[in-house]
Amino acid sequence: MTIVAFLRHGPTAWNESKRLQGMTDVPLSDAGRAQVSTWTVPPDMVSWRWQCSPLARARETARLLRAGRDADPEPALREMSFGTWEGYRLADLRREFGAEMEGNEARGVDLVPPGGESPRQVMERLQPWLASVAREGRSTVAVTHKGVIRVVLAMATGWDMKGRQPLKLDWQSMHLFRAQDDGSVVTERLNVPLVLPGDAGRTYP
Repeated sequence: MTIVAFLRHGPTAWNESKRLQGMTDVPLSDAGRAQVSTWTVPPDMVSWRWQCSPLARARETARLLRAGRDADPEPALREMSFGTWEGYRLADLRREFGAEMEGNEARGVDLVPPGGESPRQVMERLQPWLASVAREGRSTVAVTHKGVIRVVLAMATGWDMKGRQPLKLDWQSMHLFRAQDDGSVVTERLNVPLVLPGDAGRTYP
């Protein structure tokens, strides 16, 4: 089994206004760049392999954390597509579509936004990548998206994505999982804080 440290990108203007982004390529906001500039990863992770979603917000987050060096783009790490919902607030969709929206959300891993993809489909594209990481045996930092990390949590815990998620995730932390040869994952450690300069001696397996 091989450690994968998942990290969500920094905030964008759409995050700040609570709009669904999905595959819409929204860059980091000025506030997002400022926030990411305060983050520091554990020093041993600097030498790990770094991969990221090909979307600009993830690529820029990785670049800021690596002093201007790019991470390798990995299509499997792109955000879940929200189709025609992208650009809308979830609260507005619930108000506009009422019972239809409620029924769709109740499907959990099989929720499918119009023109988008389901969490189950995200799982299906993640599994071959996770299996590859496990077989290669290289500890990896994956800069990605909230939707992807929630899917990885569901894979590790058996959560069907109906109702509240079983464990709270801090989006300014790293979430460590062990990837296995069959593409499954085991939770290693959640909510590992991004190391502050005065705490640079910590390392993680």
